[in-house]
Amino acid sequence: MKKANVILLVFVFLSFFSFAQNNRVKVGIVGEKFSDFTLKTYQGGEFSTDKLQGKNLLLISSRGKYTDKYWCGICYYQYAEFANLQTTKDICKKYNMEIVFLLPYNRDSIVGWEKNFANGLAYIEHTKHPADTTQLSAGEKNWIRFAQKHFPKSFSYPDNKIPLTLPILMDEKQEVSKGLDISRTEWDGTKTLQNVPLIYYIDKNGILQFKYISQSTADRPTAAYVLQMIEYIQKRH
Repeated sequence: MKKANVILLVFVFLSFFSFAQNNRVKVGIVGEKFSDFTLKTYQGGEFSTDKLQGKNLLLISSRGKYTDKYWCGICYYQYAEFANLQTTKDICKKYNMEIVFLLPYNRDSIVGWEKNFANGLAYIEHTKHPADTTQLSAGEKNWIRFAQKHFPKSFSYPDNKIPLTLPILMDEKQEVSKGLDISRTEWDGTKTLQNVPLIYYIDKNGILQFKYISQSTADRPTAAYVLQMIEYIQKRH
């Protein structure tokens, strides 16, 4: 058999194996073994839960788009917050874990996500510090106060070069997202393909120890709270 044919067969087998594995992903139950899955990463290569080699896993699902044209600014803030903590405090080493973000799109769509990163963070900053508040409604003023309280940090990147230091999982066929029951085409007032924001913490033995699923796009726990929960869980074990 020619080498090219062998390579093709191996690729087909691995693709089928990943598809079959991902289709076995189920909603996680705290205290029980979490499903294994394999997805390609936007940065290159692939990520497999069965190759973590004794590491814990923090799986974060980003909403992604909130309309066909616009991306969720809070998702950008969430990614930037964890990426900044990794850069400044090496939280992956501290807690012996991998942090991955899940998006229900193909590579081309995630290219658009990356290109809009700076605009997404700018939206958060503009929300916190609007140029003119005289014409704002009471609801808009409440949103400003909410953003100031819950998204207090500011992130800036020279020349808008965003360091994507944490792997972004490309769930192009929504296999994992559907298995976790977070894939939606209508959610929180908008209609487009998106994920419900989710946080799973899975320990080094593959046991789901903590889960959080948002009821709206703005109700996510802070990175500080998530890390406090991880510390508490690790001390108990």
